[in-house]
This record gives sequence, structure tokens and C-alpha cells, in this order.
Amino acid sequence: MASRSGSRPGYRCAECGWTAVKWVGRCGECQAWGTVVEAGAPTAVRTSAAAPARPAVPIADVDAQTARARSTGVGEFDRVLGGGIVPGAVVLMAGEPGIGKSTLAL
Repeated sequence: MASRSGSRPGYRCAECGWTAVKWVGRCGECQAWGTVVEAGAPTAVRTSAAAPARPAVPIADVDAQTARARSTGVGEFDRVLGGGIVPGAVVLMAGEPGIGKSTLAL
């Protein structure tokens, strides 16, 4: 995930060089109006290496037998998921607050 670098401000006064992290209409140092301009795009810091990308495979070429569902140990949850969780799949759990989504995810 990329994050903003805190070492470089985003805006600078063209008159006196005062810096700010967000745009303001008037310089906080020399009080000149309309002189604060963008100093450049913030630099991004890579915090982890991304996994190498694999080429896309047409759905007709996917072998359904290799994608076996793994049982979660909760019978009703496995039934709803069609036998369990399939590696690489995404499952969205939604519902009213307090019904146990986080507990189920543990």
C-alpha cells in the first residue's frame, strides 16, 4: 500500500516560500492572497512488494476440479458457500450490526 511522504509539503507560497500541506487562499507568513501554489505531487513510498502478476486464463480453460472448497467447520456457513471457501475467491459478509460477522470471520 502506498502512503504519503511526510517530508515534503504539498503547497508553497510563490512570494516568500512558506509551505503548507493543504491549499490555502492566503499565505500564512507574508499574508499575500493567491500566491500559494502546488509544489508538486507527493512522493509515494512502497511498503511491500507486490506478487508477480499471472496472465489471465479464459474461463473455459479453468479446471473446476482443481478449485476445491475447504470446509470452515461451520456446517451452515459451508452450506451457504456451496461446500466451503474456495482458495482465491472473495466472500462478502454483510448484515445488521451485532449479528456475528466478525465472530464468524475468526
